[in-house]
Amino acid sequence: MKPPHPLRKLIRRRRPTRPLTPTARVLRLRRRISLLFALTSAVGLVAMAVLAVRSDSARWREQLDHSMDADTSWALGLLETDENGRLATDVLADTVNTGCPPLTVLLVTGDEPDSTDGDPDGAGDEPGRTGDDPDRASDEPGRTDGGLTVQHAPSAPCLSVSPGVVLEAGRAAVRTGEARGFDRRTTGGGPVRVFALPFYAPEAAEDEGPQGVLVTTADATAERDDHRRLVWIVTGGCAVLVLLSAAVGHVLSGRAVRPALAALGQQEAFLADAAHDLRTPAASLRTLAETALRGETDSTEVHRRTLRLAEGMGRLVDGLLTRARLMSGTATPARQPLRLDQLVEAVVEEAAEASAEGHRVRVEAEETVVVADPDLVRRAVGNLLGNALAHGHAPGHPADVLVTVARDGTLTVEDAGPGLPPEVADALFERFRSGSGSTGLGLSIASWVAHAHGGSLTAGRGERGGARFVLRLPTSAD
Repeated sequence: MKPPHPLRKLIRRRRPTRPLTPTARVLRLRRRISLLFALTSAVGLVAMAVLAVRSDSARWREQLDHSMDADTSWALGLLETDENGRLATDVLADTVNTGCPPLTVLLVTGDEPDSTDGDPDGAGDEPGRTGDDPDRASDEPGRTDGGLTVQHAPSAPCLSVSPGVVLEAGRAAVRTGEARGFDRRTTGGGPVRVFALPFYAPEAAEDEGPQGVLVTTADATAERDDHRRLVWIVTGGCAVLVLLSAAVGHVLSGRAVRPALAALGQQEAFLADAAHDLRTPAASLRTLAETALRGETDSTEVHRRTLRLAEGMGRLVDGLLTRARLMSGTATPARQPLRLDQLVEAVVEEAAEASAEGHRVRVEAEETVVVADPDLVRRAVGNLLGNALAHGHAPGHPADVLVTVARDGTLTVEDAGPGLPPEVADALFERFRSGSGSTGLGLSIASWVAHAHGGSLTAGRGERGGARFVLRLPTSAD
């Protein structure tokens, strides 16, 4: 049997990707904004860090070169010429300690090769090559190497460098006719700065080349350590600032997408509330249609109840739109004086007509005037009553609900059912939390209506052992 191709096995293992929800797409956008903010900050910080490091690198080299230029310029004034026009270094050797800083005098012999040895720009850190072997190049007075003669060299320099380094620096200064500085290392591996200053004969013509070169060196250990310390500080600072910018970008992107997430949450809440509130009247309408098809009810009565259900569904839709506008902040509750007792009686009558299970609902109401939105309060009362009729009785038995209205604007809905489960008592008014398998939206909507009017909704155990819900609304006296 021929084994399956590896590509076919890979294709079979691939699972279809699940489409992202709108909330997930918004969160992904937030992560991308945070990443873009961090990357932009990182690019800017890295560019500034590179500029700072390079500026510091050029600064300490310029400082050393300036110091060595001053030393060599002063030493240049101590050079003399004898009667035969030859350079004399006796005064220089007697006046200045040429061993520290090391000071070497090179004379141009006129047979300098045209080839370029070593690194004329001084970018490297290793000694350059002079002739065939820089380690064998001599810096003893009178010896000639590559067109330069060592006229004077320190006998015991404080910084020992390869003779080839000195000659390389001298030839570079002769070729350019200008002072040159190089980064090199001592024979022991320590960093030094080599400086070469060309000088000319007293009566030299304009197009005549240098007569010789003064070469000196300076210890660069402290400067390089400071520079290396600066590099670490700048690198660490950039890392901290990038992390800080990433955190700030994450916070700012979160604030930027917060309205979008809130809008998506309001949209999902609206759809859930619409499904919850329209489910009961839709079921009643279906029951009424099935009854009419069986011919068990007069057609006039069917039409009348159908019209009433349609009007109720229209009010529900209006209430949902109102609640959506209230939650989005585009509208406020239309508070007005309202007879709470009459509204409760109307809601109970509608529930009794819509129910065909023989439930018993008693109303004990006192004349009470509250300041509230009639549509929202009607929805809250209907949700509380519907919850009692649906869950406030044992299976197979009709519900026995008592609704009381007090003068202080307190509405109490109490049933004789099994009561509230202890595990859901604390989260009873949260969306999608219920102890009976329902979505729990009805109680959450009722709680939202109470708090929107400055009231409250509490739940507890009733005197008959069932659940007891107490809705408090502000009265006209308040």
